[in-house]
Amino acid sequence: MWGLLTVCVLAALGVSAWYTPVLSVRTVRIEGTVTVPEQQVRELLEIPSGRSILRIDTTAIARRVVTIPKVRMARVQRVFPSTVRVTVDERVPVLFYDSPDGAHLLDAEGVEFAIEPTPIGVPKLITDRPGGADPVTAAAVSVLAIVPPALAIQVDEVVARTISDISLNLKDGRTVLWGGTGDGERKSAVVLPLLTRPGTVFDVSSPNLVTVK
Repeated sequence: MWGLLTVCVLAALGVSAWYTPVLSVRTVRIEGTVTVPEQQVRELLEIPSGRSILRIDTTAIARRVVTIPKVRMARVQRVFPSTVRVTVDERVPVLFYDSPDGAHLLDAEGVEFAIEPTPIGVPKLITDRPGGADPVTAAAVSVLAIVPPALAIQVDEVVARTISDISLNLKDGRTVLWGGTGDGERKSAVVLPLLTRPGTVFDVSSPNLVTVK
């Protein structure tokens, strides 16, 4: 009898929490937004007033938030008793290319996500047909992800002629001939010591036979 009574009480509490305002959403906390307006995120949440925290579809909310081009990923969590926490992971530009309508920003996954003024320090991509769907653009993004951080901060332009002919123009006027995306670890290991030598053109496209001009 006591077991049955306990089950009934728990069932009553569950129904109460599910259908009544006992656990209704009272606070929505948005975290991680830097360039994305918080209000833009809030407009996509679509959480009805008085809705129980148990009844919100966190997956559906996250899917709506990632429709914002600058959002790479979104996580929606229930924080009992009455808070919904939305954590946003924004896309960060690693390259840009110029076009008549402005600077197109590309993230580390090669996704073209914004047309706006270029953030300071982001290298310019120079290639014939730049864009998120272009394999040469994708190769350029991959190369920039491979290079050592100490070199990446010196890069002013990435010149990509083909997927196997990519060069890095540095801010001080020197050029690193990188080649393609292959042998990335080996190239990264030899390029910084090579840059300590006098010269203007540093060729690591064949990391076993580097040259300086």
